[in-house]
Amino acid sequence: MSEAVAGRRARGGGGAARRAERTAVSVETAKFIERNIPVYEMLNEEALEIIERNAETVLAEIGVNVVDNPAALDRWREAGAEIEGERVRIPRGLARQLCATAPSRYTQHARNPARNVEIGGNTLVTAPVYGPPFVRDMEGGRRYATMEDFRKFVKLGYMSKWLHMSGGTVCEPTDIPVNKRHLDMLYAHMTLSDKPFMGSVTEASRAQDSVDMCGILFGEQFVQENTVMTSLINVNSPLTFDDVMMGALEVYAKNNQACIISPFIVGGAMAPVSVVGTLTQVLAEVMAGVAYSQLVRPGAPVIFGAFVTSIDMNSGAPTFGTPEASHILYGAGQLARRMNLPFRSGGALCGSKLPDAQAAYESAHTLNAVLMGGVNFMLHSCGWLEGGLVAGFEKFVMDADQLGVLHNMARGVQYDENGQAMDALREVGPGGHFLGCAHTQKNFKDAFWRTELLDYKPFETWDEEGARDTMTLANLRMHRMLDTYQQPILDQSITEALDDFVAKKKASMPDAFM
Repeated sequence: MSEAVAGRRARGGGGAARRAERTAVSVETAKFIERNIPVYEMLNEEALEIIERNAETVLAEIGVNVVDNPAALDRWREAGAEIEGERVRIPRGLARQLCATAPSRYTQHARNPARNVEIGGNTLVTAPVYGPPFVRDMEGGRRYATMEDFRKFVKLGYMSKWLHMSGGTVCEPTDIPVNKRHLDMLYAHMTLSDKPFMGSVTEASRAQDSVDMCGILFGEQFVQENTVMTSLINVNSPLTFDDVMMGALEVYAKNNQACIISPFIVGGAMAPVSVVGTLTQVLAEVMAGVAYSQLVRPGAPVIFGAFVTSIDMNSGAPTFGTPEASHILYGAGQLARRMNLPFRSGGALCGSKLPDAQAAYESAHTLNAVLMGGVNFMLHSCGWLEGGLVAGFEKFVMDADQLGVLHNMARGVQYDENGQAMDALREVGPGGHFLGCAHTQKNFKDAFWRTELLDYKPFETWDEEGARDTMTLANLRMHRMLDTYQQPILDQSITEALDDFVAKKKASMPDAFM
């Protein structure tokens, strides 16, 4: 591939591409959310100081394990940590000092610049479900995910107005070898959508493949100077950093790509049952992970992550939408803001097997906490079922519709002259109605958020149309979206270069399903 091709940004270059772009169907995507409402501060100053002090104690006296990664141990030793075998004890203040070089906000670039997102500060960016090995829809029920399922989710994400990112492993395509499926997933995100996406983290070499493919899509120099991926690095809670996740973190930090340092905690199993005890562990793990990213490359973008759920003490199953999980989300948001870091948490989380009332209640509780808790990056925004084991097509469409509520809530209340509506009050006066007044006629199109899914028809109309429930409506909408999908324009030379890269990579290794 020539330097000219490698350096070209995917803007629909070439005359044929520009002509096709003029005739393509435009897919509307809302800008990332900017909050004009206050966040909820649940913990007082005393509680926050206790958590911060205890987290420093955990790092200094208990320490964290860094497994199968001698180079990481050497980095920590050089930075001043005490190393005993694979145990790393970090002196008080050192981790926080190292974290200070991480940016408080960064831009993640999409191949379509109109889809760029700002992560940090008062923003909220939504990304779809991540990681389920199973999928579910009304036609096929619950089944192992395939690459075709994955492509359908990417298309739905591209066409969803309120979803800002294409995501990462929206489902795990089990019909593709483990060591090669990351190539197909990245290729789908790059070619079937023009929204921002996430990279592979299942091995350091796969993270490097992600960087290399982005070099083809964006240009190698652009990738080194800008962030084009935000990828998920889960801490192996409690207090353990394995070589797989840390290897991916090292690749991304070295190449100026963003990582979410996210403890993966089921309260009572991988952390204490108390809110403050769990927050102490979360903070300790995040500080150690963020600090390490800055040892690799000071200034590398990174997000303070917190994925925390409670546990059913009878069955051992994780539970979602609980008050305790919201308490932890609110508290973690406060801790992240005190560290001046972007914050990841939440999602449309539920334990339900179907997109039913349980799913709606549990998802809504967390979505509301996300908005009020100051989350900047929300993974699992749509499609999550069965505790994350299943990506649901109907649930994806239902959740994506409800993300519009968050956009409208975040705008806050307008109190300018139009918002005061004194002209309407004067025009209508006592005993009248506002349906036909000038103010209503001027504002009715944008006055209220409007669903593109839920049914508000009169009973008689609803009954005549088949008395369809929300799952049925979501299924119909899902099929309409897929039927009308049009692939966003991408320069042919870039597509060919990606094809060549994927083909050569696959040919270089035998299939592996473990």
